[in-house]
Amino acid sequence: MKTLKFARKIPIDSTWDVVVVGGGPSGCAAATAAAREGCRTMLIEATGSLGGMGTSGLMTTWAPISDRISETLNTTGEVGADKETLICGGLAQRVIRETKKAMPHMPKNRWTWLRYNPEHLKRLYEHLILSSGANLLFNTSICAVETDGHGVITSVIASGKSGLRAFQAKVFVDCTGDGDLAAFAGAEFEKGASKTGEMQPATLCFLLANVNTDIYLRGPRLNPDNPKSPIFKILKSRRYPHIKDTHVCNAMLWPGVVTFNSGHVWNVDGTDPESVSRGLVEGRLIAEEFRAALAKFCPDAFGNAILVATGSSLGIRETRRILGDYVLSLEDYSARRTFSDEIGRNNYWIDIHTGIKEDKKSHQAWAHVQNRYMHYKSGESHGIPYRCLTPKGLRNLLVAGRCISCDRPVQGAIRTQPTCLVTGEAAGAAAAQTCRRKDGDVHAVDTDKLRKRLKTEGAYLPDVK
Repeated sequence: MKTLKFARKIPIDSTWDVVVVGGGPSGCAAATAAAREGCRTMLIEATGSLGGMGTSGLMTTWAPISDRISETLNTTGEVGADKETLICGGLAQRVIRETKKAMPHMPKNRWTWLRYNPEHLKRLYEHLILSSGANLLFNTSICAVETDGHGVITSVIASGKSGLRAFQAKVFVDCTGDGDLAAFAGAEFEKGASKTGEMQPATLCFLLANVNTDIYLRGPRLNPDNPKSPIFKILKSRRYPHIKDTHVCNAMLWPGVVTFNSGHVWNVDGTDPESVSRGLVEGRLIAEEFRAALAKFCPDAFGNAILVATGSSLGIRETRRILGDYVLSLEDYSARRTFSDEIGRNNYWIDIHTGIKEDKKSHQAWAHVQNRYMHYKSGESHGIPYRCLTPKGLRNLLVAGRCISCDRPVQGAIRTQPTCLVTGEAAGAAAAQTCRRKDGDVHAVDTDKLRKRLKTEGAYLPDVK
């Protein structure tokens, strides 16, 4: 590839104490947490709305935040608050509770697989950010990072309609999901499967409207754990070439509207724009084929269904995992390990969607992987150490969200939206503490003080022996 030496004077914005890059759940929580501590905070988001996959990606469903995840899976989830613990506290619980208010048809005591209105969530995140005192910049992407050569990020270069612009701050927080800022700064990372480098398949979520949801709710269930699911007839018919596996998560969002996290798009690298572009095109074809197939095989429920929306963001499950001072491992997960510096807890299972190179019969392999690791029992969870948020070799950078330091199986468990909110809030609070330190070193944060501050804000952090 030919290269071009690019040199140009660009304006510098050095107003900020903390700059957060990426406006998904982790970025919204990080910016809010930093700003409420009095830091001059800027949140930079590449798209035109906050929330990431939860809004632009039409995910529309919160992963379970209750420690009764095993018992409530595949049930109504209507368990009393006195019988369970909500292990995602702080901003995560605050946000989720607010989304429940906008969905009055959801059971009041339910904390598993809660559906929400993505448009409401966009506004909720905006209110959260702006009311905290943080600043917000949409339609701006980072494209380069400057360092002093000794582990300190000096500037982040961003591009937007006004051209290039450099942002300087005491501390930066990478909430891009893909670890873009960290990678540009020279952080070490792992990516995909260790043998093939292949990453989990992507999915483009979509909404079908004009569905007879009364009939839909009476069945048959579309999910592949139902032997009579229409998905098996759809695959056998071979009339829908873009539907290649049994991945068909779905639920009623509102009366008449069903939300789908269905169909896999393989061989997508979320850090490669050309690859993501191909994935978006493929995802839209899959969505339309699902509409047509369900109209044929479930005509009473879906005969008049309309494909009203596909996500503007492709659902990327994994790319880079930034290597930090500690790598959270499957052994830690299996041992339900606690840590003296833990900033949150997780009880979601190992959720790895198999790549096509790992097993060409992907739907069979996917079912196998889903059951490869035991689910936690009621009351069980594992800790997430602060050290997973501190990239090795970089003094003024924190990471949050699905790119934190962990091995591949654990990444399949901690990549959910509630956990991203938890790690984001911790990163923002730690960034604020770092700003008050003379050395400006995120690795030297007093984690006892950090945990105490997070607890004050409602974080679920049991005392560690």
